[in-house]
This record gives sequence, C-alpha cells and structure tokens, in this order.
Amino acid sequence: MCHTLGSMSNPDGLLVDIAAMVESEHSNQMSLTVVVPGAVITGRLAPVALWWERVADVLQASDHLKPFAALFAQPTAGPPARPTHLHLHRARILQGDFGLPHTGGMYRIAIGDISAWSVGDLSYSDA
Repeated sequence: MCHTLGSMSNPDGLLVDIAAMVESEHSNQMSLTVVVPGAVITGRLAPVALWWERVADVLQASDHLKPFAALFAQPTAGPPARPTHLHLHRARILQGDFGLPHTGGMYRIAIGDISAWSVGDLSYSDA
C-alpha cells in the first residue's frame, strides 16, 4: 500500500490518523516507509514519550552529548491533539542497496514534509 500526497503544505489526513492511533495505543509496532526531500526513510512509529525517552538515554550515555539529554528527558507538553511529526525508531535512510545506520536510528519527521509513504518496513536482502 503506497500513498502519494498532492501537496506538502497539506499533511495527509490518513497519515495523521495513523500517527494519532500509534500515540493513543502507545504502540510501536507500525512500520512505515516515507519519502521526504532527499531521502527515503523506513522504520517503526513510536509514541512521542517513548521516542523522547530513547533519545535522552542515548544522549545520557555519551560523554560529549550528555548535557543535551535534559532537553529530551521530558517533553515540555503532551502530544498535540493532531500529530504534526512522525517519531521513528529503528529507522534507516535507504541508500542504494543498504540502510544507514545499519542498526537503525531515531528520526523525527514533519508530516507536512512527507511526499509519499507506504505501510511496512522496506529492507534489502543479500540474496
């Protein structure tokens, strides 16, 4: 299932609904692949609080980035009534025949910047 948007200034209502459901269900099982300017990114949607917590943990573990962890420790406000961003974890930028980073990363993507999307995690095999 692939969906293409007509305009980046008008976020896709179905994609906003999917993000809202992930938030309300506190589920991180929905995989999506999105197209944004300059990149195709694939990963699992995460509720905002979980995403912030994981980013804070990564920053806290770094000697150089530890001071920034406090910015992500607690979101200043709860999620908006209608999501404006997707929060992906285990996400990879698809480049040629592999994904970067190999182990996946944390990405926050403005829904209004997504020009196309597909349900599911795209991956390549060595076969």
